[in-house]
Amino acid sequence: MQLELLESLFDKTCKTKNYTYTYGTAGFRDKAAVLDTVMFTTGIIASLRSMSHQGKAVGVMITASHNPPMDNGVKIIEPDGSMLSQSWESLATNLANITANENFLKSIEFIKNLIISLNIDSNIIPSIVVGMDSRESSPRLMNCLLSTLSPIFNAKIINHNMLTTPQLHFLTAYQNENCNIIPAEKITVNQYDTNFQTAFNDLLKLYEIKNFNNCFNNLIVDCANGIGAPQFENFIKGLPQSNLIKFINNNYKHPDTLNNSCGADFVKTQQKLPAGVNDDPSLLTDSNLYCSFDGDADRIIFYYIDQTNKFHLLDGDKIATLFAKFLKKLLLLANLNDIKLGIVQTAYANGSSTTYVSNTLNVPVSCTKTGVKHLHHEAQTAYDIGIYFEANGHGTILFSNNFYSKVQSCLEITKDESITKACKTLLAFSKVINQTVGDAIADLLGVVATLLISEMKPYQWDQQYTDLPNLLSKVIVPDRNVFKTTDQERKLTSPPGLQNKMDTLINKIEMGRAFVRASGTEDAVRIYCEGKNAEDVKKLSKDIEALIMAEVN
Repeated sequence: MQLELLESLFDKTCKTKNYTYTYGTAGFRDKAAVLDTVMFTTGIIASLRSMSHQGKAVGVMITASHNPPMDNGVKIIEPDGSMLSQSWESLATNLANITANENFLKSIEFIKNLIISLNIDSNIIPSIVVGMDSRESSPRLMNCLLSTLSPIFNAKIINHNMLTTPQLHFLTAYQNENCNIIPAEKITVNQYDTNFQTAFNDLLKLYEIKNFNNCFNNLIVDCANGIGAPQFENFIKGLPQSNLIKFINNNYKHPDTLNNSCGADFVKTQQKLPAGVNDDPSLLTDSNLYCSFDGDADRIIFYYIDQTNKFHLLDGDKIATLFAKFLKKLLLLANLNDIKLGIVQTAYANGSSTTYVSNTLNVPVSCTKTGVKHLHHEAQTAYDIGIYFEANGHGTILFSNNFYSKVQSCLEITKDESITKACKTLLAFSKVINQTVGDAIADLLGVVATLLISEMKPYQWDQQYTDLPNLLSKVIVPDRNVFKTTDQERKLTSPPGLQNKMDTLINKIEMGRAFVRASGTEDAVRIYCEGKNAEDVKKLSKDIEALIMAEVN
């Protein structure tokens, strides 16, 4: 480690000064023009994180997911493929802000103190796995990131260039799991593709399923004009059903179109079809299933149109409940009632979904703060099969060691064919899911497999429960940090008195529910409103927006 070289690199790379950064729910995220300094410091933190893990590979992904094209961001991935440990988020934030707002010597002092306080062996060579999405700014920011890795830490760098965020999570974990078998430089996105292609194909073979005909004709995939387009187009070459999968909004080579009137966030918030569906009359039919990725393909939203061309949304809540019903049935068939299955939601979950899970499926439900790191932790610690999805479509399923042990033991002792098939299905299905992080491609495979095995059409999936009318909106504010919450972000504690004013409005409508929270990615507050009547919900949303505007002006 050669800290004496940092100063010259610092002066060359860190152009953004007098700026405040925050490592939010999905890492650092901001306008791409101001991210040079934070990329520089993220390289340092990622290297130190790898060194603290005795040189295990740590991932760094450059992406701004569903944000507009002019934004970008960066996040660090743990050696097991999970999100950066929360204890290190503040370290990343502090170093970025010291570097942007103090003199260089303060940054060096912070780094040295960090090495001492965490007892990091400075002789360890870090290993860093990097990737980026298809934004125009990503190559420039990648250069800022790499500027510290090699000259300062002599880091071993595996650069996967353009790929989806979940692919980098998977490959980071894969590299660490197979470091004694496969050289790091031999690990490519092909390992990701082969793993999930094989899992999906093996699962459908158990049921002799070869196409989609029992459930829908074609699968229409909106790629948000992002990196998910080339990656998934290449991925489906390993699926027998590839000719039944059609693409729209796959123009990733034109970054200015990214998330523009398309993608998971657009479909969820606008609750309507994305651009591109109406361009081809053959795509617009009630016999198809539709889905939308977000910009870096870690979220997915499904939808369909009925015979009257009415749009129906199948969001993260619907995905979670579909999986819960399917997996509970398999556990019952296998007589594995002692395996604990549960769903983790956030306050954004539709009230009808929570009622359905609790009262109809009789499956436990937990609620956490917004942000997949909170849901992931709860799913991992509270359940043997922990299903977590934010309503926006970001989520996955975690399977515990206890799950694998009990299913495998059952498989070894049973002579009952139905129990054997249920156990084999549980094990095969767990391999279809990307357990490191929410993954649009893997979640798509899981949903399609569940529908085909269950012989369920999209409208039948939708009819499991009816969403309460709801509306998600946002208000741009000068300082999002003014808005503080409690009760898993369902109640405001600041600004003082605002929650009481909101409660007065909420209590006026039947089955009313609403909350306000600061965005984790931009200077805005997000407003969620829900009620029995759609017009009441719209009015409630407008009235709360007016309260917020009066508060900040």
